[in-house]
Amino acid sequence: MVMEDILNYAVDYARRLGATYAEARYQSDTFEEFTLRNGVPEAPAFGTSKGLSVRVIISGSMGFASTNLTRKTDVKDAVERAVTLAKASSKAVKNPIRMADARTVKAECVIKPRIKPEYVDPDSKVELLKEIDERSVAITSRDDVKLPSRVLSVGHLMTEKQIITSDGSSIYSRIPRVMFSYMLTAAKAGKGTAQRFENLGESGGWERVERWLLEDKVSEEAGKLANILTEATEPPTDTLDVVLGPELVGIICHESAGHPLEADRVLGREAAQGGETYVSRELIGERIGSEHVTIVDDPRLPNSFGYYLYDDECVEARERVLIEKGRINELLHNRETAAEFGTVSNGSSRASSYDVEPIVRMANTYMKPGDHSLEELIEGIRYGVYISSYMEWNIDDRRWNQRYVGLEAYLIRNGKL
Repeated sequence: MVMEDILNYAVDYARRLGATYAEARYQSDTFEEFTLRNGVPEAPAFGTSKGLSVRVIISGSMGFASTNLTRKTDVKDAVERAVTLAKASSKAVKNPIRMADARTVKAECVIKPRIKPEYVDPDSKVELLKEIDERSVAITSRDDVKLPSRVLSVGHLMTEKQIITSDGSSIYSRIPRVMFSYMLTAAKAGKGTAQRFENLGESGGWERVERWLLEDKVSEEAGKLANILTEATEPPTDTLDVVLGPELVGIICHESAGHPLEADRVLGREAAQGGETYVSRELIGERIGSEHVTIVDDPRLPNSFGYYLYDDECVEARERVLIEKGRINELLHNRETAAEFGTVSNGSSRASSYDVEPIVRMANTYMKPGDHSLEELIEGIRYGVYISSYMEWNIDDRRWNQRYVGLEAYLIRNGKL
């Protein structure tokens, strides 16, 4: 293991200083990104962030400290800082922090990419972006549509973690991820502009990027922008049925089920990433939607961007059924919030870097499929709109209200697009 000895030392030393719970985490994040802006390569971005953090509980209070130096003396100092913070804040604690019981585990989660992204020739990555850019410009020019602004990026991230707790758990993980994003702005004289932005990401190696067929995908989206500017008409203004494509369903699940059901947000301790939450303890078990709607969050989906098998408190991941047949079923919990709700953690505690505490966050949140295909959904509508993608969205600060503006959309008449 990468840092097992020094992590064990940190946990043992914290216990000797009076911690009833201690946790030490080593995390290394190595990234690389190539960007093409309007056909011109920018300087590549690359770097590594790595270090160690410690969390302790003393007298019902949590203390946290981190260091990017991993010598024993530096780790000793970090433990002492965490203990000092916990002791100082314990004097003001009204509700002592407890950690819900969790099964002791020792495990590894290592993804071995077929093609390591760091071994792929940098020039070929830039050439990929250039090919995407050239094909996108060519396909829109057929309709006298220009792409005055084009930003394409491709990159990868390798995250390595080792976590040890005073409960006896130890988890080592090494997960590579690849990412691609693009932003295209199309313009046509007398018609205005249209913009398309999209992110793609998976866990795995460069073979996942090859699978995306990016030259075809992005040029197709560019063609859709050209079609919107040349062929689109004003949408109906009356009340009508709406069918949503996967892109909109995905962001609705993310913003209206994922974030709102993070237990720290329900407890009023979190408001970042778009606001607070409409959910309260009393709403758990209540119906808030159609019986046909079941929304889950599952980190275990192979090759997904949010993939992991154990969270940053060494709790095994599982499927979390957030909304079951229209009813709020469960929240996303770490061990601390689980103790407050009288339940157990469902493996939702994660940290984005070594120098921040793990907090409650979703992984892969999605709506479970029903029994109907898209064609069957449309067949049942006499007059409506199918929205395939969106150009903008917003929510209020408690997520009660939400607004999505369609980009690519089609009129439905008598069951046909």
